[in-house]
Amino acid sequence: MTETPLEQTTKIEQQLIEFRRLLHSEPELSENEFKTQEKIIAKLEEFGIPYKKVGKTSTIATIKGKSPGKTVALRADIDALPINEDLGLDFQSKNPGVMHACGHDAHTTMAMGAAKILNESKESFDGEVRIFFQEAEETFEGAKKIVADGGMDGVDAVFGMHNYNTIPTGSFYSGAGDLFSGCDTLYVTFTGKSGHGGTPQLGKDSFTPAAQFALDLQQIIAKNIDSRDPVVLNIGRFASGTKANIVPKESTMDISMRYFDEDSRDIGHEAIKRHAQAFADMYEITVDVTIEPSTPPTKNDAALAKIATSAGMKIFGSDKISEFPRAMNSEDFSYYLQEAPGVYGIIGIYNEKKGTTHAPHDDHYELDEDILKLGAAWHVEFALEFLGTADN
Repeated sequence: MTETPLEQTTKIEQQLIEFRRLLHSEPELSENEFKTQEKIIAKLEEFGIPYKKVGKTSTIATIKGKSPGKTVALRADIDALPINEDLGLDFQSKNPGVMHACGHDAHTTMAMGAAKILNESKESFDGEVRIFFQEAEETFEGAKKIVADGGMDGVDAVFGMHNYNTIPTGSFYSGAGDLFSGCDTLYVTFTGKSGHGGTPQLGKDSFTPAAQFALDLQQIIAKNIDSRDPVVLNIGRFASGTKANIVPKESTMDISMRYFDEDSRDIGHEAIKRHAQAFADMYEITVDVTIEPSTPPTKNDAALAKIATSAGMKIFGSDKISEFPRAMNSEDFSYYLQEAPGVYGIIGIYNEKKGTTHAPHDDHYELDEDILKLGAAWHVEFALEFLGTADN
């Protein structure tokens, strides 16, 4: 009798744990994942899986089945965060100020486990599986590089996943529709004329219109965008002036804008530019609004969400589907969705007994390693179901 993907990944669970801990102990920041890439390549060579380097530190592994067919891509991000780890783990970060506080070490491990299983069973399926070990998710640059280097050429479907502490270990979510918001960054610069603080009438103050604009920002969105379409603004940086007795010539702010509906995004952009100009005109100064798109929204394809959920039920159980309301986080997985339909799954890590209750990007974040065999098997099952060769 053929072993199931979960039975196969359970057999290699200790290997998965060891590899994840190896990655965890040497985390690297976005676009500097050189040692991480070396570890990934060493494993691929050990397993006899062909690969190529792309981007700066990304790697694409390719597994071809017995005959031509569809192509499915599995994506794992590999970068860490600029956070200092002090959890007292035997395998904690050796790199001061850098930590795998988002679980990308686990994502990489699960995809590697899937690669091993799929490579060993490649005579049982038709088509091709590509595994993206992707750099720089945290800076939203990695997926664009893989796309630019042709990684998505000929891909029919793409699958990825992320661990979350909002649902319990042993549960999952892969529903259709909106999952994560898109995100743009707006750089706003008000420019006036400097002068002495004792004679402000001889200068052109940039601070006051900038501050009034900042205070009005939420109302600008509320009064211009359909209230049924959430748009979240955050002023993450505001800077003005140089010294107490100098009229500020320049005032700048950096604003993140998160959205699901692209029409609402466009309306928001225009409203923000229009109001910024109005405040500048009122004080007879100038303003510049530069908009930098970061990521599109992540929206799961309905047909592929059905396959992912079917695969997930085989791995986790039919009673382990969790709710996961759409979130105002952003993910550069969405760039793959501009090229082919895809689905992004959520795998739970919440386990009070193990203390894995903290959210990603928290310096107390820990991962429940029980998910490694589950996530690896979910990758395998999704790929096989999509390629049409999974046992039903």
